[in-house]
Parts: sequence; C-alpha cells; structure tokens
Amino acid sequence: MDKVLENYQVYLAVIEQKINKFFDDQKPYIFCDKGCAKCCQNAEFPFTKIEFYYLMEGACKLSQATKQIISDNITRILKEKKSCRKKDFLYTCPFLIDNVCSVYQYRGIVCRTFGLMYTGKDGRVKVPFCCYRGLNYSNVLEDGGTQISREKFEKLGYDKEPVAYNIGYDFLTDSDFENGFHFKFGEKKPLIEWFMMQDAELSESVKIPFTIPKM
Repeated sequence: MDKVLENYQVYLAVIEQKINKFFDDQKPYIFCDKGCAKCCQNAEFPFTKIEFYYLMEGACKLSQATKQIISDNITRILKEKKSCRKKDFLYTCPFLIDNVCSVYQYRGIVCRTFGLMYTGKDGRVKVPFCCYRGLNYSNVLEDGGTQISREKFEKLGYDKEPVAYNIGYDFLTDSDFENGFHFKFGEKKPLIEWFMMQDAELSESVKIPFTIPKM
C-alpha cells in the first residue's frame, strides 16, 4: 500500500503543479482568500477511495481536540442526511473548522481545482458557483448570466483572457491517470458516505475512528 500511496502523491504533485499554474494565469479573475470557505459549504464533495484514504492519513495526525470537532461534525451531518428527503444532500465539509480546512495538505481533488472555470463532460464551460457571489470571474461575467463578457474583459485591460481548463473531476480521476501513475482511484461517492459505514444506527454519540481505512 505504501507504494500505491506514494504513486498517488506523485500524481497529486504533477496535477497540482499544473493547477497552480492555471490559478496563476487566471489571477486577475480569482478572489480566493483564506477564510472564504464558500467552496467548502453546500456541496457533496465527491471522493474516490484513495482520496479518502489519503485524507484520513492526514486526519490521524491532528490533535485530539481537532479530531473531536471533526467527529462531532460528522455525527451531525450523518443525522441530517438520515432525515433528508431530498435527492441531493448538500452539507458543509466536516473538516472545515473556523472557515479553515483542517486537512488542507490532504484535501481532495475537487477541493484543489475549485475556483477555476473548467470544461465539463458535455464539452460546455462551467463556472464556479462563487462567481454569483461576487467572487471568482464575477468581474468578467455577464450581468445575471453564465457567459464571460468580452466587453468587461476588454475594459479591464488584462493580458490573459479568462479561459476554461480540462480539469473536471471525472477527467482527473480517469483510468488513464491510474495506468500512468500505477494506482487505483477506487470507488467514488460523496465524502460523508465514506463515514456511513462507521455507525449505521447513528446513535446519540457516534465515534468516528481516526484510523487509516483499508484499501
């Protein structure tokens, strides 16, 4: 397993180098800042098995007090999910504490790419939802629309245009990367569902074991 995880970390280093360059290129349109955390709220947070494994490796290194906060968050979210009747269950990431990610180095792939425009499976350009809250790309977005305004871009006078990248979650977890870096992503599901096996009954005091799961 150590070698598999090592290969996954090499993969992360390679894609993050590219992602960081994309963020740098799009800097005039990016308003991400520590403490914003809108990307950590009201979402499903898709995670593959190896992402979850890596995440929990980081969680195991946290202080006991931080682990307890995360465990309490997970307990609450699981109970909310049990009573939810909607098709899509959205929640705040349990690892978000005081609007800061407690496992930033070990965060998931979707967390690393959020904020950039990207090309979806259907070939259409997707904008981050925070653009509608006055954040990323809001300075070049059409008023009330989903398209980039050429007029607004030209008025700003920036050298680099706002562009979409091929960094969709499905693309970045494709089997081509598995074959190239010699590891398996494994099953994909929302982050909170990886914890559902921990306590199916959702008792009053759910204890989330901070141990690295088996691959």
